[in-house]
Amino acid sequence: MPAESNFQDVTSSTIRTRTMPQLSGGSEKPRRWIKRYRTETAASAASVMSTVTAFPLDSVKTRMQTYPYAGALDCIRVTYKSEGIRGFFRGVTAPLASVTLVRTISFSIYQRSKYVYSDWMKQHLGFCPLEHVNKNGAYPSLGTIACFGAAGATAGSGITFIACPFELTKLSAQVSVLMANQKNADPQKQAIALSYHNKGTFKTLANIVKHRGFSGMYTGLNLHLLRDTLGTGIYFATYESSKQLLTTFSGKDAHKNPIAVLAAGALCGIVSWALIYPIDSVKSIYQRNALMYSKGQKVPVPKIQFFRRDMYRGLGVSMGRSAAVNAVFFSAFELIKKRINAMKEDE
Repeated sequence: MPAESNFQDVTSSTIRTRTMPQLSGGSEKPRRWIKRYRTETAASAASVMSTVTAFPLDSVKTRMQTYPYAGALDCIRVTYKSEGIRGFFRGVTAPLASVTLVRTISFSIYQRSKYVYSDWMKQHLGFCPLEHVNKNGAYPSLGTIACFGAAGATAGSGITFIACPFELTKLSAQVSVLMANQKNADPQKQAIALSYHNKGTFKTLANIVKHRGFSGMYTGLNLHLLRDTLGTGIYFATYESSKQLLTTFSGKDAHKNPIAVLAAGALCGIVSWALIYPIDSVKSIYQRNALMYSKGQKVPVPKIQFFRRDMYRGLGVSMGRSAAVNAVFFSAFELIKKRINAMKEDE
């Protein structure tokens, strides 16, 4: 999933595929290097800012998915009472460590896939989605939605193998206190749960390997793959289409209409989460349960059930978080890029 899925304006002319330059023994000054890679630099910094800003909401979402609460406010109250402010930021290191890598790779795959699918459609169907999108006054079509959705699905499936260990570690840290404090648990499972209590990111990862082997880092991979393939496809299709609609209605170019970009980013996160949330809930529950099993023990897989109320616990928090992440990300991205453009290379 979007990865949360929160990406920069992928059709902006300021974001292009670059050829890596040959750097020769410090001949390039830092400012020149930053300006050359201003998009990547701005995106990385904005990703970190948006992740930290919205992480408490992500923590509340995960807790509500895996344990029963009366509501979001009840979850916040209980977490603060038992763990303090620190409890809302448990596991933040993992997404901070992975956010730049995952987004860079995901963006690269999406960009390449988008052009491949667009060229294929132009050659075999006589319709070029990218040319259509760049026409003034054009509206989304089935062709553009299919192209961007397929490219997004390709990117989502590609990053799963990198993101899964980080997300499992994050989830473990977020619910470690709850696992350790649960009552009427099997003594053996309780002992394993206690071993995750109050550990940092890397110690948590080592603990997962200790109890479940190296393959344990990919616990729930199939559910993660399903979620990210569908979710990222929906995310990009919604983002590109809603941005095109908003820019067409406003009569402005996308690059001169930041409100359209922000609104489209927030909307695509909300729509994608609403449609794939039960899959994410089952993934979280399965991974939480698996943490209390040793290597070789079979972990029962919950059934994915759409329109079942308990499968949507924390959905409102998740959609609010998604909107917040996108708002912070796009605002920070544009501001940082603007500042970098104003830098002088030889200062």
